[in-house]
Amino acid sequence: MSLPFYQKYHEHYDRGYRSKDLQSTMSQYQQEKKSSAIYTHGSTAYSHMSSAHRQASEAYDSSASRQGSHSYSLGSSAYSLGSEVSHKASSAYDYGYDLGLTDSALMIEDYSSKSSPKAKRVKKSLVSGEEKENQPKDYVVPIFSGRQVHVNGITDTEEERIKEAAAYVARRNLMATGEGITTTKQSTVSSQQEELFEKKSRKVAIREKADRLVLRKTLEETEEFHRKLNEDSLLHAPEFVIKPRSHTVWEKQNVRLHCSVSGWPEPRLTWYKNHVPINVHANPGKYIIESRYGMHYLEINACDFEDTAQYRASAMNVKGELSAYASIVVKRYKGEYDETRFHAGASTMPLSFGVTPYGFASKFEIHFDDKFDVSFGREGETMSLGCRVVITPEIKHFQPEVQWYRNGTLVSPSKWVQTQWSGDRATLTFSHLNKEDEGLYTLRVRMGEYYEQYSAYVFVRDADAEIAGAPASPLDVVCLDANKDYVIISWKQPAVDGGSPILGYFIDKCEVGTDIWSQCNDTPVKFARFPITGLIEGRSYIFRVRAVNKTGISIPSRVSEPVAALDPVDRARLKSQPSAPWTGQIIVTEEEPAEGVVPGPPTDLSVTESTRSYVVLSWKPPGQRGHEGIMYFVEKCVADTENWQRVNTEIPVKSPRFALFDLAEGKSYRFRVRCSNSAGVGEPSEATDVTVVGDKLDIPKAPGRIIPSRNTDTSVVVTWEESKDAKELVGYYIESSVVGSGQWEPCNNNPVKGSRFICHGLVNGQNYIFRVRAVNAAGLSEYSQDSEAIEVKAAIAAPSPPYDITCLESFRDSMVLGWKQPEKTGGAEITGYYVNYREVIGGVPGKWKEANIKAVSDQAYKISNLKENMIYQFQVAAVNLAGVGTPSQPSASFKCEEWTIAVPGPPHGLKYSEVRKTSLVLQWKHPVYSGRTPVTGFFVDMKETKAKDDQWRGINEKAIPNTYLKVQNLKEGVSYMFRVRALNQAGVGKPSDIAGPIVAETRPGTKEIVINVDDDGVISLNFECDQMSPDSKFVWSKDYVPVEDSPRLQVDTKGNKTKTTFKDLGIDDLGIYSCDVTDTDGIAASYLIDEEEMKRLLALSQEHKFPTVPLKSELAVEIMEKGEVRFWMQAEKLSGNAKVNYIFNDKEIFEGPKYKMRMDRNTGIIEMIMEKLQDEDEGTYTFQIQDGKATNKSTLVLIGDVYKNLQKEAEFQRQEWIRKQGPHFAEYLSWEVTGECNVLLKCKVANIKKETHIVWYKDEREITVDEKHDFKDGICTLLITEFSKKDAGFYEVILKDDRGKDKSRLKLVDEAFKDLMTEVCKTIALSATELKIQSTAEGIRLYSFVTYYLDDLKVSWSHNGTAIKYSDRVKSGVTGEQIWLQINEPTPNDKGKYVMELFDGKTTHERKVDLSGQAYDEAFAEFQRLKQAAIAEKNRARVLGGLPDVVTIQEGKALNLTCNLWGDPAPEISWLKNEKPLASDDHCILKLESGKTAYFTITAVQTNDSGKYSLVVKNKYGTETSDFTVSVFLPEEEAAKAASETPKQSKKAK
Repeated sequence: MSLPFYQKYHEHYDRGYRSKDLQSTMSQYQQEKKSSAIYTHGSTAYSHMSSAHRQASEAYDSSASRQGSHSYSLGSSAYSLGSEVSHKASSAYDYGYDLGLTDSALMIEDYSSKSSPKAKRVKKSLVSGEEKENQPKDYVVPIFSGRQVHVNGITDTEEERIKEAAAYVARRNLMATGEGITTTKQSTVSSQQEELFEKKSRKVAIREKADRLVLRKTLEETEEFHRKLNEDSLLHAPEFVIKPRSHTVWEKQNVRLHCSVSGWPEPRLTWYKNHVPINVHANPGKYIIESRYGMHYLEINACDFEDTAQYRASAMNVKGELSAYASIVVKRYKGEYDETRFHAGASTMPLSFGVTPYGFASKFEIHFDDKFDVSFGREGETMSLGCRVVITPEIKHFQPEVQWYRNGTLVSPSKWVQTQWSGDRATLTFSHLNKEDEGLYTLRVRMGEYYEQYSAYVFVRDADAEIAGAPASPLDVVCLDANKDYVIISWKQPAVDGGSPILGYFIDKCEVGTDIWSQCNDTPVKFARFPITGLIEGRSYIFRVRAVNKTGISIPSRVSEPVAALDPVDRARLKSQPSAPWTGQIIVTEEEPAEGVVPGPPTDLSVTESTRSYVVLSWKPPGQRGHEGIMYFVEKCVADTENWQRVNTEIPVKSPRFALFDLAEGKSYRFRVRCSNSAGVGEPSEATDVTVVGDKLDIPKAPGRIIPSRNTDTSVVVTWEESKDAKELVGYYIESSVVGSGQWEPCNNNPVKGSRFICHGLVNGQNYIFRVRAVNAAGLSEYSQDSEAIEVKAAIAAPSPPYDITCLESFRDSMVLGWKQPEKTGGAEITGYYVNYREVIGGVPGKWKEANIKAVSDQAYKISNLKENMIYQFQVAAVNLAGVGTPSQPSASFKCEEWTIAVPGPPHGLKYSEVRKTSLVLQWKHPVYSGRTPVTGFFVDMKETKAKDDQWRGINEKAIPNTYLKVQNLKEGVSYMFRVRALNQAGVGKPSDIAGPIVAETRPGTKEIVINVDDDGVISLNFECDQMSPDSKFVWSKDYVPVEDSPRLQVDTKGNKTKTTFKDLGIDDLGIYSCDVTDTDGIAASYLIDEEEMKRLLALSQEHKFPTVPLKSELAVEIMEKGEVRFWMQAEKLSGNAKVNYIFNDKEIFEGPKYKMRMDRNTGIIEMIMEKLQDEDEGTYTFQIQDGKATNKSTLVLIGDVYKNLQKEAEFQRQEWIRKQGPHFAEYLSWEVTGECNVLLKCKVANIKKETHIVWYKDEREITVDEKHDFKDGICTLLITEFSKKDAGFYEVILKDDRGKDKSRLKLVDEAFKDLMTEVCKTIALSATELKIQSTAEGIRLYSFVTYYLDDLKVSWSHNGTAIKYSDRVKSGVTGEQIWLQINEPTPNDKGKYVMELFDGKTTHERKVDLSGQAYDEAFAEFQRLKQAAIAEKNRARVLGGLPDVVTIQEGKALNLTCNLWGDPAPEISWLKNEKPLASDDHCILKLESGKTAYFTITAVQTNDSGKYSLVVKNKYGTETSDFTVSVFLPEEEAAKAASETPKQSKKAK
């Protein structure tokens, strides 16, 4: 097959780009060039202009000749879903692709108006000869032809895709009918052949109209269908079809990364460099990012070393995000640069080497630290797996490829699991664990071609059932074979059935977008597959499964992935992405589609699945079915009969799948299917073979030969023989049981395949048996036979090599060697060592020779018969029950010669034990070579492991004689190393080999030695170990020297517990007692018994030998509520046999009317109650206790004043109880000062009723209270407002009813009154507000408000710390609730801090204000303003009085008015009449005397003198106007008026 033109002419083409789907589809349409038919798909408008063909051809030729490159165009019709087909407008969609991104040519073609019920033969091609030469050979883009489906075009939004789907249905039907399509076929005849036209007959016209109506109806139905489509069923997350590849390039080269991604809606792709988005604008010309036809490119120009990095392509849409990674490594050319070697474009050099900062072809080393272990979780929990990754060499800007796998399958991020890479740590997080998450997880880290991986298993246990005994939930719910109205659901059975067999399963469905679940089956199904029918086409669904047994129903499984009820062809079309750009060509066959015919019979009918519950049929649609959609009817008949019955009589089937239910089990049937459309029901298909209703798939047989074998301390490997003849096997479930328990537990909750499984989480030392059962869709097999019992412990292996071989002493013909025990003992105790040696002559080693035939048990050995002055090398191998381990590496070379040095040799056999977070014990052995004098002591050195060799420091300043040392004050979590040096008289010898490194930490499960003293007084040391191996032993030591058959100790060991008992603890037993556990990882503990501890233990032993009843409290006496006297004591613990004797004055007393005795053995309380104390009861009381061997007593002496006071108190309590039988005071009268500075008298009463009265008195005079007490809260109050000296006196309140009365008095005189007044004054002082500043016309005032003021509250003022001396200028006072300080005519000397002190009689309370700076300036300015305003107000011009408001006067009379004026300076005056100036004349005389008196005179008043007059006075401080009105009347008018009113008055009088 030839390549597409846009790939064939480009160097970057990757053959992986070509998908298998494209290859198969294209091969189906592969045709010879001469016989290819080109269908140009255009407008449905009919045109009679035959010249349109020539115009289109010319336009095409001219366009093609101008471009000079391959360009293709498509003229497609735009289908409008809401209009008539005959009125659709044509439109051209151009798609072009070229190296230079040139515009594509536009080819327009008018189509013949010829309409026929059958497609006409093809006519000549419109492709010119020149274009044919440029046309890529054998390249076609497949599109539908009746039955084929292909999506053309690239759309950007979901809305366009939906419309395109509707257009697709219309085009498909058009292709089937032949309407609106002109086919052309190249012929050998002349290209100038003219087109033929036919007149339409009536029949053809009617058919055209009918076809248009059918098409319109189809379009409307399609539009409605897509409107109802559940959009979520079409959406899917991005998926990379082609991932970017890694490249290695030289500097200054260009490199291009490309990828292709699919998704719905179309994903948006972003490029990242080392997790940082690439910004093309930040580096112009450096990066080029392009996206064309589904291909995305990132081109990097002129690469340099900084471009070495990890690049990520991130595709994102509404369904999620997916990333693909590629690495670019830029090499530096160290030789002569050759331009010809570095052509532009992508490099094809493979990434087959690593990169270091200094060169190439170096290998990466990948290590895992802090690794995740086998993990256990529970459904619904969260879990995180993490591992630290160390990569050497480390390259900046270059990240590894980190991948997680589960059971070998790559784990992709989802809503259930997320991955994270932080730069040095890889993490896999489960947000909600499910049993589907169980499996073997592998972390793979890749750098270039090198990778390392690490694996561990994750187990997920079942969540607790909602009903005890209900089964566990199923798992792995998957949707299979989805169709328009049908889907098959499969799942895996759970491992736990809840104790009773699983009866079956219920399947639930839920439409996506809702939360309503509905059950799909009424009766449980046992088969783990079930067909679901009745789905609504176009909707999306999710499913879940629940298991049921006789106890109840399990919790639901994890929901399945959403599945859309669609035809598989439609689903593939809607989710596909075009694999090549549209070329404008439609290649079809010459098959003539049929229409309006009854469909033929379906083909390939078969029974795909048969169970006792249902039978599933599958078939293929008929080849001849017309352009309409078809539906199916299914028929059945009993075998050996021809009595066919239609199964789906009411609802036809749309999918070529059908499930039949309610068939008789064991009965034989045959089945057939008919097709139907609007033309009718077709012929039936061929009947199936006889099918017997029942499970075709058998339950697998039980596995065989269950063999367990040891693995680790907590795991066992189980192998088995797989089930024979098992079909569709899902896997196996393994169960374990502790021997003798009878309880089986699942080892896995997700079926495993294969015949081997490691069962983790077992208890070390326990014996287990195992069994296995197989699983397939039909069910679970019977259990296999139980395996043999096996004890859980680590498998035995040969030990690892010893290390740190050193020479401890050397003679002329022998040498003493020492070494360290292997780090891994192989799970068994090391029984000995074998030593080999060889000569080294001239630096060339010889052959190895055996030094010992019999294994030596010590970690030191003397090798004899050596040659003096010869150089030797040695190696040591350890041996245990599993055999001889690998020999150690050859030691350093040692010379065999006599040692004559004076100082001792190195100590050896260093080991550490009792490792804790802040301490450990270091032990060693004496040097083999002691020097010229005996060893007198040792020095111990230590350093942190990371420290340099010059940082060793000594632990002990003085040499210690012991061969052990407890190292204290270590840092938790820090790793240390130790060494020991020996000392004699000659000096300090050579240091020993290094012990360590060892981390200071207390390991989980660490236990200490417990000291115990039993009931017989026996003292013992006890130790317990849970991590012992079968060969482990307890070794007790004193001062780290093993004690064996000691006459002072007795050692008893049973199982994992041991005890050392002291026969007679004494001074000889002082020391450090330790217990080591052999064949473990250094488990040990110690206990120090010094002189003080010995004394404590002996005292405790004595107490246990001669026990006493421990007492919580001695004998005591208390007065009870009614005045009764209670004698009581309490013991720590009393048994059922405890007895008590009561003694009074050395005589035993007994239970009777006077004495009531009781002993509570549960609480240990012993008591005796006397109703009343008499004079004869004075004396000594004793309680004697006996409980088995233990005894005790307690005595109480009651004589003299002690007894008399007790007697009085008892009588008082008796009277109090009597008082409380009626209304009484629970709390007597008291006072309280409220926040409002009022005094509240209150008391609390009890035992009251409605008839109870309360009366208040002061100085024996009743106080009238406005409100009656309701006693709701039991509190009675009397509020005294503005309390003062007049309120002093004696207050009394009486409470009474028919049961009696009670009273309470409160004295508020003398000192009590002073205390109350002090509290009142204090409250008033505390209520004072902060000092504020106020400016007045006289000066500045400082003031504060209180709730109210009393003279008892002393007020004083100070200025800058000095008491203010009051004068006429500075005054203090109180106005109402305001306390003030007035500063008249302030000066700068008045600036400063002012303090107002309020003394309440005990405490001084201060309020402060700072009158300086801006505060003073503002106050002083305001004072000046107010002062000037006051002066102005005082001196402004004004009329003091004398002018009336209204003057009524008779015509002809004289009017004289006088008024007084004020103003400084004297005011100026003016007169107005009716708002107009009035001048003085003979008629109206206006005068002003001395500037203080104004005269207004009218000599003879006339009527025209009536009006409003105004006197205006003014000076520089202001103006004032005084108005008056003059009313003039005539005498005649008055007389007439009077005469008219006289008759009215006489009438009223009558």
